[in-house]
Amino acid sequence: MRRFETGNSILLINMRRTLTLTLCVQLLAAPILMSQTVSGGSISLPGSESPFTGSQPEDKASREVLQIDFKDAIDRGLRNNLGLLIAGDNTITARGERWKELSDLLPNLQGKLEENVQTQSLTALGLKASVFHAPVPRVVGPFNYFDMRAYLSQSVFNFKSIEKERAATESLKASQYSYKDARELVVLAVGNAYLLAIAEAARIETTEAQVKNAEALFNKAVDSQKAGLTPGIDTLRSQVEFQTRKQQLIVARNDFAKQKLSLARIIGLAPGQEFILTEKTPFQALTPLPIEQYLQRAYISRSDYQAALAQVRSAELSRRGAAAGWYPSLDLGANFGDIGVNPGSSNGTWQVNGSLNIPIFTGGKVHSDVLEADAALKQARSRLGDLRGRVDYEVRTALLDLNAAAEQVEVARSSVDLAEQTLAQSQDRFSAGVADNLEVVQAQESVASAHESYIQSLYAHNLAKVELAHAIGDAEQGVKRYLKGDQ
Repeated sequence: MRRFETGNSILLINMRRTLTLTLCVQLLAAPILMSQTVSGGSISLPGSESPFTGSQPEDKASREVLQIDFKDAIDRGLRNNLGLLIAGDNTITARGERWKELSDLLPNLQGKLEENVQTQSLTALGLKASVFHAPVPRVVGPFNYFDMRAYLSQSVFNFKSIEKERAATESLKASQYSYKDARELVVLAVGNAYLLAIAEAARIETTEAQVKNAEALFNKAVDSQKAGLTPGIDTLRSQVEFQTRKQQLIVARNDFAKQKLSLARIIGLAPGQEFILTEKTPFQALTPLPIEQYLQRAYISRSDYQAALAQVRSAELSRRGAAAGWYPSLDLGANFGDIGVNPGSSNGTWQVNGSLNIPIFTGGKVHSDVLEADAALKQARSRLGDLRGRVDYEVRTALLDLNAAAEQVEVARSSVDLAEQTLAQSQDRFSAGVADNLEVVQAQESVASAHESYIQSLYAHNLAKVELAHAIGDAEQGVKRYLKGDQ
């Protein structure tokens, strides 16, 4: 049982670390997506993928194009995500472990039907060749008999088995809490993938507009050069800008397609299923509550914290069960059945026995069990203490990210307005012949950078909402409210 508890908790921790690392890498990589070329791919190593980024896909793709909003994506993820399916299997395993320990406390009843045909060596029993001058055969038989009997065994008192069953019950509770926490992680993974996808869609829209502007500038430069009004360097400069924007559009479309594939894997869509994301990049300001309220909710609501508490209780009971190896136990056994040469001439017989087992010397086995249980208990308490600190850290960092991202959105929005005004003025100056198109190209670069910063800040703001909902244990229900700006 102790092996199961430790393995289950370590698996959940590894899942969390892998998923968190995946989200961090995606967040860090997002600002530089537009500067990458199509050939600049990434390497996926075997065993490095979190099960929460996979799924058991649906059997068959539909011919219709699915319309998937944020809520539908989460619902599909909660049905098909691989990490959640594994967590459900772990809960079944924990339930089986509990029944295994409970079986030692419940009555055990079994029936047995036996037909016996044998011979018996009297010489082996020590009988001599003659007794009282009467010859004794060396072997008697063959003879036969049948025995039909029911056997009942019951543990009347065994403190070790009682404590082990209680520990298994707490382990089952921990596994059930871990399953709930896995649902929270699914919402976190789906939310991040969906937000990344709609951020890529927003990049395509802005890049398409930039391509049109660059194309218009290029065409105007060509016409002006033909008319002898501008030098050839202006045409070359605008052509480079035009091709750069076209390249960025190719990269944006490719990244969007790949991000849709990642989202489809997480939520379990059938391979090749066509779908459209109906949500746009939203921005709704969220006024945070005092941090003390968030922390109080987190320690009550977070399933991983409740699972860690249950694991500590399980380890405490396992420690008591190990120490109970020195205690006496009381067992009861009984059997009833018919025995005879054949069923027609059988006799009913029964037997009842009770036994008191007192361990005197166990060769150090109980002592070793106690030492192992002590180590497991210390580990469980250490993990609980670490998790309590991690909950505090995640809540505080989520609030910091939320406040910073909200400010970044405001600044980025203002930067977009200023950059577009600068572009309009530079275009007017170029049209009036006051300046060459260098100002226009530089202004277009500023507009592209401002739009990228705005898209990234929107993504960071919405992701911070998702992380805050997860940090306080309310991801499954709270994410949809938080994205709308509700508490």
